Amino acid sequence: MADNDWKKRLGVVYSTDPGYKYEEEHTEEARTLPPQEQKLTVTIDRRNRGGKQVTLVSGFIGTDADLAALGKALKVKCGVGGSAKNGEITVQGDFRDKVTALLAEMGYKARRGN
Repeated sequence: MADNDWKKRLGVVYSTDPGYKYEEEHTEEARTLPPQEQKLTVTIDRRNRGGKQVTLVSGFIGTDADLAALGKALKVKCGVGGSAKNGEITVQGDFRDKVTALLAEMGYKARRGN
């Protein structure tokens, strides 16, 4: 059943060769840098959010799982919601000072932006 997963083969031209084996491209995720080597910027963002403010943590280099874990830790410590995707963590509300202090406490090089 695993060899017949058609979703992975979308866009592939049919082959009449009976010995043809489809090869998938494997992209490796960037490995997560240690917290001491991360250079994070904590800013506030008000654009395209209906007038609401969000604290934006950008500059994270690593896997999506590590980004999600760091985002969850920050959201729990601040007691608010948010998201972590595309290398950025969004925390609802203006928590620039608190998030910067929390990241420094965790060992990250964080600086406060605007």
